[in-house]
Amino acid sequence: MTAVERTDVLVIGSGFGGAIAAYHLAAGGARVVMLERGPWLDTEDFEHDFKLGASYTRIFDFVVGDGMSVLSGNCVGGGSVVYFAAMPRAPRYVFERQGSIGRRMWPRAIDRDTLNPWYDRVAEALPVTTQSWDEVSYAGGLWAAACAHAGHTANPVPVAVDNARCTNCNWMMAGCRFEAKRSLLFNYLPAAIAHGTRIRPLHEVQYLTRTDDGGYRVHYNVIDDEDYRIVSERGEIEAKIVVVAAGAGATPVILQRSEPHLGKMPHAVGRYFSGNGERLNTALINEDRVRDVLGLSRDDGAAYAANQIGKGPVVANWDRLDGSLPEFSRFSLEQLYFPPGLGTILAQVPGAQAPSWFGVDKKEVLRRWQSWLTIFIMSEDDNEGVFGAPPATGNAMRISQQMLGRGNLRYRPTLNTMHGWAQADAAVRDILTRDGLATVAPWTNDLVGAYTVHPLASCRIGDDPATSALDDGHELRGHPGIFVTDGSAVPSGLTVNPAMTIAALAERAMPAIVRAARRRGIPVKYGAPAPDGSTSARRETARQAEALVRDQG
Repeated sequence: MTAVERTDVLVIGSGFGGAIAAYHLAAGGARVVMLERGPWLDTEDFEHDFKLGASYTRIFDFVVGDGMSVLSGNCVGGGSVVYFAAMPRAPRYVFERQGSIGRRMWPRAIDRDTLNPWYDRVAEALPVTTQSWDEVSYAGGLWAAACAHAGHTANPVPVAVDNARCTNCNWMMAGCRFEAKRSLLFNYLPAAIAHGTRIRPLHEVQYLTRTDDGGYRVHYNVIDDEDYRIVSERGEIEAKIVVVAAGAGATPVILQRSEPHLGKMPHAVGRYFSGNGERLNTALINEDRVRDVLGLSRDDGAAYAANQIGKGPVVANWDRLDGSLPEFSRFSLEQLYFPPGLGTILAQVPGAQAPSWFGVDKKEVLRRWQSWLTIFIMSEDDNEGVFGAPPATGNAMRISQQMLGRGNLRYRPTLNTMHGWAQADAAVRDILTRDGLATVAPWTNDLVGAYTVHPLASCRIGDDPATSALDDGHELRGHPGIFVTDGSAVPSGLTVNPAMTIAALAERAMPAIVRAARRRGIPVKYGAPAPDGSTSARRETARQAEALVRDQG
């Protein structure tokens, strides 16, 4: 009989929640193994095409649900490899949100002030900087000028980008081949590896069982590098602590599939899913009006025709991030470049008769794609997503070799969510259609339902066991030693890009995980500096962490 492998800590997933946990625990002296369902790609592996088997199809996971589709990362580095590197902090009002439950969704222990030191730590580790107006793309500048013309403000977005390396190729969503995007491949993950973390790509976790000594056995499949539907082998690893960070679309599925083995899961596992209130609008810019109304032109004399030049979101309108406004009426509007492919399919033709996402009119709009301006809406939704029974394996039924799957998420937007979308859509139209600057239409929901690139809250922290799966230390209720540190732990939509908040919450969770590890006999300590060895942002977080570990034994 083959001996079962054992480790101190098993981390599932290598995105922000997993990488941060692996680094701190390994640096503190624990033996750490990380399982990642996707491949491990190096800088030179990131390709600028859409061919099947290219990096673009290998590192994405697009799961179509019932009323909601989720696009997420599927590679070592997780969402940090496929995100746009926008890193704003959540507005203060977010932490007081009540949604439809009529009471605060976030734990009492967390608000913007208590999270700020952990935000600071992440900002130092990546690092995160706010771009100057000289560094924003032309499309971002156009959006800023349109906002100003309509009497609104515009703000450069804080980003994890090294602008000195950036070539403005606008392929950053498919991984950065120029090492300009500060993904986890350049900070937390190499630091974790330096302290002994063993990362195993193409290892898809299926479920957990208990061991006789109170630990956990993690059951996984090793999947084929080219066809993710093929399982080459199966295995098991035992650990005293398990950190689940597989993403908000996969973490609840793993826990649901574990329920027959571990016992009843908290009610909130697989419920209260949030798509971060996301929606996209495509504006077809009138080049002549850009010149006449806004007075803009590029060096080559073109007024715009620059949709594809630059990098992800660089400018946002944050006028409606106002805590004095009623809930479900607050949102951000962010300029965004979405590469050809899914975006060109879902973009509707402004003013066309249904169906407006294909046909002769759509062909004409596609011909003018360089004159598009895409606006990304992040509003307040109602946490209305619910996961059904888990599929036989993985987080979805795989439809194709890579990327595409059919999931068990059911999403029916409430009137509150639709009210938020409608107000945000109206704001985009008001800004961009003034004086004939553009025509605007939201992306269609007819094909894949609503869609999100920032899934949240499917296994959330909170004070109320009836509506939260985790306590405020991120430990799974009723299952000591299992922690969740990814986007599924975030209690609600944030109305801004969530990566910074996911990372800050993961940093904040570390003292509780260290405490649990010590109780289970793991000789681990807390106190590692930021991955680059700097210490300035560490002082306040270290003070808080030491107090937490001391107070909690």
